[in-house]
Amino acid sequence: MQANPGPHAAREKLFHRLFEIGVWIKGIDGLIETAGGILLLTVSLQALNSYVIALTQDEIQEDSGDLIANALRHAAEHLTESSKLTAGAYLLGNGFVKVFLATCILRGKLWCYPVAMAVISLFILLQCGRLGFHFSWPMFTGTIIDVAIVLLIWREYRKLKI
Repeated sequence: MQANPGPHAAREKLFHRLFEIGVWIKGIDGLIETAGGILLLTVSLQALNSYVIALTQDEIQEDSGDLIANALRHAAEHLTESSKLTAGAYLLGNGFVKVFLATCILRGKLWCYPVAMAVISLFILLQCGRLGFHFSWPMFTGTIIDVAIVLLIWREYRKLKI
């Protein structure tokens, strides 16, 4: 007969699972950002605008006031070559860093935990600055998730260092 592991062990298992999920989310987010950066750096403004129109066409036909579809179209229409290059480089660099850090953490590289906490904390500070100028619920939610991930990485790192 197997003994009940108790609430402490169950809580530890839950926090470890949340840690793993958070790191995977960061890695997947990094892959998406990397792909977006490559897209912005390799596709012309005209092709990008056409792609966004095609992508949002059905949604706009169903609901002409769709917030996300209209925001995507507005952003694509007002994108300049300079802002496209800046956004592409930012996404590519940011995405690569996230993928690298997530991969190292998932492989158990202990040195990477404090680096990841510092880098994500820097992103949190930048996001807070942006939120101060222009509040958005998606960015606020992402920032809260990032704070939770930093705390989970810190908790896991502390546990591994013992």
